[in-house]
Parts: sequence; structure tokens; C-alpha cells
Amino acid sequence: MSDQDVVITGIGIVSCLGVGRQAHWDALTADSPAPVVDAERFSPYSVHPLPEIDWSAQIPRRGDQRQMETWQRLGTYAAGLALDDAAIKGDEALCATMDMIVAAGGGERDLAVDTAILDASLTRNDQDLLLNEKLTTELRPTLFLAQLSNLLAGNISIVHKVTGSSRTFMGEEGAGVSALETAVARIRAGQSSHLLVGGAFQSEHPDYLLSYELDGLLHRGDWAPVWARGERGGIITGSGAAFLVLETRAHAQERGRKAYAMIGRIVSEGSSRAPETFPDRIGALIETASNGVTPAFAMSGASGAAAATVAEKTALDKRGLAARGFSSLTGHLKEAQFPFAVALAALAVEKNHALAPFDAGCETAAAAVGAVVATTIGYRRGEGAALIEPA
Repeated sequence: MSDQDVVITGIGIVSCLGVGRQAHWDALTADSPAPVVDAERFSPYSVHPLPEIDWSAQIPRRGDQRQMETWQRLGTYAAGLALDDAAIKGDEALCATMDMIVAAGGGERDLAVDTAILDASLTRNDQDLLLNEKLTTELRPTLFLAQLSNLLAGNISIVHKVTGSSRTFMGEEGAGVSALETAVARIRAGQSSHLLVGGAFQSEHPDYLLSYELDGLLHRGDWAPVWARGERGGIITGSGAAFLVLETRAHAQERGRKAYAMIGRIVSEGSSRAPETFPDRIGALIETASNGVTPAFAMSGASGAAAATVAEKTALDKRGLAARGFSSLTGHLKEAQFPFAVALAALAVEKNHALAPFDAGCETAAAAVGAVVATTIGYRRGEGAALIEPA
């Protein structure tokens, strides 16, 4: 045990399962954990939609709410939950010295403009001239400014007054892994004493679903658990966010704050995915993160994408590690996937509760909780694992 140990003192999570850590814990420990699925709006694809959210609970000013896209409101809201949970929100001195690292994607497209351009292109051959016309008449410069990825961090700074250093990572699940890995490294190196880290994803938008489907990644048909989507696999996306307050053990103790859990070793990769070696590489990643400790189970961020999901399950089964594929219940949260996995693992460790299988057909019972390994194997690239231990 060291004063520089990285502990989790605040958790802010939102998904289709509800708002906040208690709503999620209640859903995960129900007799029969069940997802919330919308199979109608984007048929033949399903999504896990946002729950009802009173945005004013964490973003009081209507003006601030109006100038944010949904994904920015979602991240700002979850960040506020984490700050509240850690008893930092409203403390000007702590917020002014708090660093922030965010995992974010791009913004939402203007569907009306996209549709107008596509419709016009059906009757015109001068495509270059058409695009120039639309750029000068239909698209507002402020639209592009509102879509900048680092504006999520900017909005958190404005609304919650977190005004220390700020970094934003882009790159799907890998962004979430890099954000957490960097946050932990900064704290251990003495460069931060307390830090806000996380990400958000709003999947209920046709252009986001299109980007998945162009690569043949989406699951079609009825909902199925993440491990049981057949040979083709498939992702069911979800809207959600996860933010964590990380502190040094010494800083948390000085404030009199109890920690949920401690982050042990955290590792990442992004190299070749040759089918014959991929499961062994994932296994090595998990073993490196476990650092000689035997986790009770893996809080898996498996997406449902066939190659990555099968390889991860193979690696976990080979090591006798029970899996808990939370995407079965929340959907795939892209940049927020790894922070969400760590948040759920921290809750299980803090409550010393071995969660029952989310999918009785593919997941096995787990031993008593001492530590949990949180994983994210990106649907296309980017792998990460972290050991979450009792604080």
C-alpha cells in the first residue's frame, strides 16, 4: 500500500439501465438482469436507448443545455454525477486544481443538410459545385465549432468549474483505454493528485449507425446476449456515459473520502489481430494486468463484433475466468466502454459481490470477489485491461 496508489472515489454512470451507480447496481443484481431495448426506431437494428434524464439536475442553465449536442450533455451530466459522488462538486479549490482527461468521438451530423445534398445529387452532375453551394448556404460555421471533440471537456469545465489541465483522446474504445491509462500514470507520477476521467456516447443517431453498418458490424434481428449472436456476431449500440474521480490514496484520506476500489496495473495494446494468435495476445494482456493476482471474474466490455468477441471469450475460458459481458445489458458504448467496465468492476469490488451471470447460457458463476479484471477489446482495434482491487 502506498500514498500514490490510485483509488476511485467518485462514479458517475448513465445507460439504458438508469442514472447513477445505485440504479445500475440494482439492475445488475436483479434476479433476472434485463436490458432495455428499442427495436423499432432504427429497424432492423436495435439500440439500448437513454433513460429519462432531468438534465437540469447537473446542467442547471438552459442556455448551457441548448448549446450542447446530446452526447455532450450526456458526458457533462455523468461528470457531474461523479463529482457529486466524490464530494468535489462545488468545492472551488478542488475543482480549480483538478485535471481532466476525456475520451470523445466526433459530433452529430446535420441530417437535414445531408439529406438535401443527397437529394440534389440525384439530379445534378456538377457535384463539386453542388457541395460548394451547400457549404456556403446551408452549413453554419458554428455547427462545426459545436462538434469539436474537445468541447465535451470544455462544457464540463464551464458547467462544473473543473479548470485544471485538460486532454481529449479520440479513437473509439482505444480512446477510453488511453484516457484511463494516462490518468493513472499521471497520478502515480505525482503530476495529478485528483483527476476526472471518462467518456460518453450517444448512439441514437442514424449517422452513427451508418458508420457501423458500412463495415457490416451491426446485429440484425431480435436482441441476443453479446456472447450468443452467432457466427456473424454483431454490435448492438447503446447510449451512455461513464466518468470516474481518481485520486491518490493520500489525497482521498486527507479529504476523509472512502474509496470504492484501487486501480492496480492497467495495460493497453493495439497491434496485429492475426486470428491464430489473437486469443493468446488477449490472454497475455489479461495476465499482465492481473500481475499475479487471480481475479474473481472479468467485467468484459466485449462488443459483439465476431472476431474480437470470440477471441476474448476463448482467452477468458482458457484461463478459467468467468465473464460478465455488460454490453448484453447496456449496449456497446464506444469511447465510454472501458471507463464503464472499470466503474462496474469497482462497484463489485467495493460491495464484495460476485455478480451472477448476465447470460446463463454462456457465462459461469464466479468465486468470492477479491479483485476483478476490467477488459475492453475494441471491435476493430485497441485493447485494454485493468485490475480493480479492494482499496
